[in-house]
Amino acid sequence: MWVVSGAYELTKGATRLVYHIGKFTFEVVQAPLEYPLIRDDIQTIDGLPVKEAIRLGRVKAAPYTVKGQRYVPMNMANAQTYEETGLASWYGEETRRLPGGHMTANGELFNPSGLTAAHKYLPLPIHVQVTNLENGKSIVVRVNDRGPFPSDHNPDSGTRIIDLSRGAAEQLGFVEQGTARVHVEVISLEEA
Repeated sequence: MWVVSGAYELTKGATRLVYHIGKFTFEVVQAPLEYPLIRDDIQTIDGLPVKEAIRLGRVKAAPYTVKGQRYVPMNMANAQTYEETGLASWYGEETRRLPGGHMTANGELFNPSGLTAAHKYLPLPIHVQVTNLENGKSIVVRVNDRGPFPSDHNPDSGTRIIDLSRGAAEQLGFVEQGTARVHVEVISLEEA
């Protein structure tokens, strides 16, 4: 069981949450609805236009569509026992070169330096422990986005089990390689 501690802050109508899980610090900021999605290939969430679903708070375990394929995330009860071993990659470098911010699939501001991740089937948000099996390094990340999906130039990219932010990939030691074999496991949280 991991212990969570933190506090909410309200700043000019925006909610900012900073909390800690073990030695890991998380900052969550709701993105303005006008921000573009980091994953612009998501077509619908819960049968609605993506930003409408985000505005209505209908994202957590809602089915969604990417390039005509429907994905159905697991519910929170089933997610509690999720663990998987496979290939991880990292994403978000493209946002460093663009002006303004980007939003994740659950409406949070995407922070490429943060400890976040994208997953196709876990409910949003949820926390997982990711261990790099090549070097033994392990971290906790907040899953707040969808992916990885097959790209037009690399169809095999859709077989990866998780896409991590650059900050998470740095801590796991695989930024230069681009991918790593990892073990991913949902963690249980308890408030301090």
